[in-house]
Amino acid sequence: MNTFFRFFYEFISIFFDGLISAFKGLFSGIGTMFNFSDYSKIINSYKDSFEGKEWLFVGISVAFIIIIVGLIVVLIFFAIRRFIRYRTTKLNQNELLDEISELNDKVRKLMKEKDEILAMKVSQLGIKPGEKEEEEKDTDTESDEEEVPKDLEDNPDIRFPKLVQIDREREGFKPKNYGNSFTLAELIEDFRCYAASQLKLYYDLDLLRPFFAGLACGKLIILQGISGTGKTSLAHAWGKFVKQDSCVSPVEPSWRDKSDFLGYFNEFTKKFNETKALGEIYNAGFDDDIHTIILDEMNLARVEYYFADLLSILEMPDRSEWLVDIVPSSWPKDPKNIVKGKLRLPGNLWYIGTINNDDSTFMVTDKVYDRAMPIDINTKVDPFKCREQEAIDINSSYLESLFAEAIDKYPVSAKGLELVHQMDDYVIAHFRVAFGNRIMKQLNTFVPVYVACGGNEYSGIDYFIAKKILRKFDQLSITFIRDEIDPFINWLNKNFGKGVMKECIAYLETIKKNI
Repeated sequence: MNTFFRFFYEFISIFFDGLISAFKGLFSGIGTMFNFSDYSKIINSYKDSFEGKEWLFVGISVAFIIIIVGLIVVLIFFAIRRFIRYRTTKLNQNELLDEISELNDKVRKLMKEKDEILAMKVSQLGIKPGEKEEEEKDTDTESDEEEVPKDLEDNPDIRFPKLVQIDREREGFKPKNYGNSFTLAELIEDFRCYAASQLKLYYDLDLLRPFFAGLACGKLIILQGISGTGKTSLAHAWGKFVKQDSCVSPVEPSWRDKSDFLGYFNEFTKKFNETKALGEIYNAGFDDDIHTIILDEMNLARVEYYFADLLSILEMPDRSEWLVDIVPSSWPKDPKNIVKGKLRLPGNLWYIGTINNDDSTFMVTDKVYDRAMPIDINTKVDPFKCREQEAIDINSSYLESLFAEAIDKYPVSAKGLELVHQMDDYVIAHFRVAFGNRIMKQLNTFVPVYVACGGNEYSGIDYFIAKKILRKFDQLSITFIRDEIDPFINWLNKNFGKGVMKECIAYLETIKKNI
């Protein structure tokens, strides 16, 4: 072993001798750099030989050394300070994380204590969780909702009492065929006269044509514009006209996911908090009538949060796949149309959102706009006289057959499509904005239905492009597109005809005013 210890000492000494030499060399070098006596000796040894101008260069040399030394000192100072700040920040972050963890623990304890206290109070009253005093009203329900029978509300095995009540009311129900025979142009005129004669609401055909064409494009329509122009009134009037009152679902700023819109299961009461929107969706699945849910002021919360699931589902081409998750598992006495915790979204239901664009709301993202049809309502129509018109029963399947018939009868012309593709190329080249396949599919639905409603093809293309494509310019830099506005207007006038694309040109002129 003595031989090994001598070997190990000599072997390891090489490393440590080198390490010590490195430190010695470092400190020796620093000592040499700051050895001012050596600098002084050199100056003294040469001072008798220097002539007049050479002393100037000597001074510059001394100043150069002083500057370098000063920079080294400053760099060392900032390096030390930065290290100290970094360490302090890490310590502060760790302290904050610890405090957040402690606060979360306290919140969980407080919630548990609150539930225990509530359970004690409930047991003192001699009732089970979920029961109510006879005169008490549920603050989560609207005053105009029908009262749920007590045998459903009190049954612990029934967690969807309102939907089960709908099952009872609809038992044995068969969808009615109303024998409709009107055209789209006649339907628009009937609705316009109904709104004027019965509701004293007045609408222009230039608004109603894109509204009905939007119904054909998809299940989500967005009515946007300044406050007080009748956005909600239009959706309300449509529900009255088809004899199925629109379900108003006021959006709240606190909405974060679909449970705010459709409801959620309350673990304490063992009941599902059924919203009016969920009831309307469930009820619409029994018939062939036209149903409407109004998302009032839908951008008070982020639409892509609470409506994201439905946006994706409604895009599926096969309606049998329009299934939304309501609960993770099924109970024996769940409503008959909720299968394995899923509910199928009916094809006879449209969602109409209203938007006020102001500082108190969120911007609607491209994801939402691309899947919806935005309709601008910024003006009011003066009252006019119209014939008396009553509300009518309409089969949703018949309305959709009119849409399909319009697509076959009035397809976008080859010239119109060519101009649209040329515009697509122009917009990509000059504004870096593209149409996309989804937009083109909607265009080939919107324009034919717009024509069937009494409009002309280029007016339909104009409205669609202005609302679906040019609105994307709002997100572009004004300085980036400033010099491209006038050339684009000239391009539209040259290719479509002067003044034909009035909606697009009006939008572009508005952008110019904001520059």
